Amino acid sequence: MAPTADGQPAQAYGERVSVSQSAKSSDGQHDPAPNSHPTRASGAQSARPLMVDVARLAGVSHQTVSRVLNDHPHVSAKTRADVLAAIRDLGYRPNAAARTLVTGRTNALGVISVDSTLYGPSSMLYGLERAAPPNYFVAIARLDTFDRRSLHQAVERFLGQAVEGIIVVAPQSSAIEALISLKSDIPLVAIKCGTGAPLPSVVIDNQAGAARATQYLLDLGHETVHHLAGPLTWLDAQERMNGWRHTLIEAGARVPDLVSGDWSARSGYEMGHRLAAMPEVTAVLAANDQMALGLLRALAERGRDVPGDVSVVGFDDIPEAAFFPPPLTTVRQDFGELGTRAMHMLMDRISGADEFVPSLPIMPDLVVRASAARRRRLPRALRPVRP
Repeated sequence: MAPTADGQPAQAYGERVSVSQSAKSSDGQHDPAPNSHPTRASGAQSARPLMVDVARLAGVSHQTVSRVLNDHPHVSAKTRADVLAAIRDLGYRPNAAARTLVTGRTNALGVISVDSTLYGPSSMLYGLERAAPPNYFVAIARLDTFDRRSLHQAVERFLGQAVEGIIVVAPQSSAIEALISLKSDIPLVAIKCGTGAPLPSVVIDNQAGAARATQYLLDLGHETVHHLAGPLTWLDAQERMNGWRHTLIEAGARVPDLVSGDWSARSGYEMGHRLAAMPEVTAVLAANDQMALGLLRALAERGRDVPGDVSVVGFDDIPEAAFFPPPLTTVRQDFGELGTRAMHMLMDRISGADEFVPSLPIMPDLVVRASAARRRRLPRALRPVRP
């Protein structure tokens, strides 16, 4: 999610890489000997202010400046204010290269994702960037093809950049297979990889979300619910289909034949014409909101009223969903929480946490709007024509 950071073309491996500068402050540089560089105290300014300049202007030691930059708790409020004022006055910027030499830490993280403009993957990237620690850089590699070779090359590229950990957005079956084959000691966390992947991961419970939406339509009196699925190479599509099917079976309802699109509004429109031509269709769960949009257009062109003749529920709750004609009932995923949990898990692994604690799936919410309603006794196509 949704807003994203667009990647810049990379020179190798076919992936696109962008760097998000979410770093606000870092420290750990070696201060030079007092006489090795001219300072403000000696009456001459260096080309770039150094930590010793800040310390002298604030009247503290360079160790105290370091504590302030690293947000150490054992610094008085007055001292902290004096140091921050000196930093602003001098225009001081910490030397990241020196800090790396001192600490062995680069404060850089890598994120690998499929190259997609779809709302879900792009929203996840945005959520990850926002959740990153404030003094970390986040580099994003977008892969055109998420297979074993491209994943391994992207990981090697990040290892060459000395990132401290990697998050992989792995929404496809091929991505899971590639991750399982990966041999690397770098801390790694997967997201959107399905609830059954044998990996350190954070996931949204797509199956539960689809089950809730399906049950909602059944509770409105619909005898069954048709499903406009996403491409079944995607784990999200598989789990949403499973949630739909299991709910119908448990309710003793008929399981209609599946129709599938490719996540796009165009595919929803094309499959929508097939569904609109079937008078027995009174309720449809679309696997994402873009396909639901195309479905709504097809139903309107066929003279099928929504929600009077056909109720429609989507999945994702894209920002435009509330403005569809009619406003779309849909399943909302919390991409902010997904990013926060994934970052916390990765930082725990980077810090060397002895015990890995699996994260419980994030439960999505059903957002009820105007596109679903109680079932009429007969669809319009089957009503008797009055003279």
